[in-house]
Amino acid sequence: MVSHPHDLTRHIHPDRHAAGTGPLRQQRPEYVDFKPPCNHACPAGENIQAWLSLAQSGEYRAAFEKLIEENPLPAVHGRVCYHPCEDSCNRAEVDSPVSIHAVERFLGDMAIKEKWLIPPVAHRSGKRVMVVGAGPSGLSAAWHLARKGHDVQVFEAGPVAGGMMHFGIPAYRLPRDILAAEVARIQAAGVVFHMNYKIEDLAMEKAKGMFDAVFVAVGAHLSKKVQIPARDAGKILDAVSFLRESASGEPPQLGRRVAVYGGGNTAMDTARTALRMGAGEAMIIYRRDKDHMPAHEFEAEEAMAEGVKIHWLRTIKSLDTGEIMVEKMELKNGKPVPTGEYETLEADTVILALGQETDTGFLHAIPGIHFKKDGTVVVGPDMMTGESGIFAGGDMVPSERTVTVATGHGKKAARFIDGYLRNEPYIKPDSQPLVGHDQLQIWFRTFAPTQRQDHLTPQEAAGGFQEIVAGLDEKAAQYEAQRCLSCGNCFECDGCYGACPEGAIIKLGPGKRYRFDYDKCTGCGVCVEQCPCHAIDLIPEGQPII
Repeated sequence: MVSHPHDLTRHIHPDRHAAGTGPLRQQRPEYVDFKPPCNHACPAGENIQAWLSLAQSGEYRAAFEKLIEENPLPAVHGRVCYHPCEDSCNRAEVDSPVSIHAVERFLGDMAIKEKWLIPPVAHRSGKRVMVVGAGPSGLSAAWHLARKGHDVQVFEAGPVAGGMMHFGIPAYRLPRDILAAEVARIQAAGVVFHMNYKIEDLAMEKAKGMFDAVFVAVGAHLSKKVQIPARDAGKILDAVSFLRESASGEPPQLGRRVAVYGGGNTAMDTARTALRMGAGEAMIIYRRDKDHMPAHEFEAEEAMAEGVKIHWLRTIKSLDTGEIMVEKMELKNGKPVPTGEYETLEADTVILALGQETDTGFLHAIPGIHFKKDGTVVVGPDMMTGESGIFAGGDMVPSERTVTVATGHGKKAARFIDGYLRNEPYIKPDSQPLVGHDQLQIWFRTFAPTQRQDHLTPQEAAGGFQEIVAGLDEKAAQYEAQRCLSCGNCFECDGCYGACPEGAIIKLGPGKRYRFDYDKCTGCGVCVEQCPCHAIDLIPEGQPII
């Protein structure tokens, strides 16, 4: 065959497609595997992108098993987590974030329905670990330690496992049978539970049980107190006790009008529960405005939709029979300042929701354990207290107090406890750089709005403790999982394969990605330009990937 006289490429490189550019190439494509922002934002450290990928293809059992490698309570977290992963989702720049929590709930609920249990691991370490507290942090630590082959025993002062998940989160947000099923899965994995067993002397119990390590996660079950002049102190309750008694089926008498003092999520739950327990009116009194409340905005909006009235910029000065004197406040630099103006509100019962504290008195006898002024326990980066072999986590250590943060503490502590027991200190691996939306090259910008979860109407919701939010069905859950952009990691879209002009991209089969044939590759970068998730980057020749 005669070459066209103007085809200079063929004259200069007659066998270019076979030989490539070799040493002439200045850069080469490599997988960079950035960290997706959802994974980075998850307090429980879930590999969200990995289990979403499995759910996309209908591999639900595999997705569930990948999920519980990090978090043993997916059906719980799919309901109560405030999903910071979604706040960080790059899909928000396209249309709306992936509803990660809804897919997580779908997988958790399917696992319960199908009775997917994880049997105890066969390999045993011969080490014994004592976990004090069966809240989210204790349950998480127990799960992960059991999966590492240790014998784990959980000691819980209450009658059921779950801690504040059971006694602090109302059933309309977290049905009790869902929580019980996930605890049963942890028990089936080999964890032993001792209920109604309050630890008074930790050192004695540790020695008696011949435990090699202890993880303490007693939670924050004590309400903070405030001094309010009152003639009828019997009408002042605390939110934690009220929610606990309501969950136990023995709620106190409230009267017709209930006032809740506080502006956090517990205050919102308390007011909404009061309505469900028969109060004719429920109000919240808070000293800041809506923009400065600690509660999540949707919690306040749902409470108001159900009929809860919120008196912003008010603080209680005194209580009398059936009346509350409040002072109006104003904000200066975000801080509430008294105005000297007063008004009177009517209320039969006042419930204080001003935060919680931990009951850590049983640890004071251990000389190596130190405390902050607020009673929280000082721990190191390895979650160990000042006493060797005693670790702590959850609400009793300085941190944000949420179920997901506590769950993450349990996993983190389990890794360090495992290293301690094996005399091989756990070293956290370096994290890959994050990939932002501006680094993506999405050439399939199809508008795909998120699947909405059905809600009861506010009128229906306020009428009882039935669950307010419904889950997604299989079709909707799979669709939602498919909305994931797989930021930073190859999902085998064939974009690079189809775009390479040299045929230098080799398909390795499902789940194995591609191989770059550097004998053919010219370093032109077309594969990088066509990679929508920025899984591939151009690296200067001779330079290793950072």
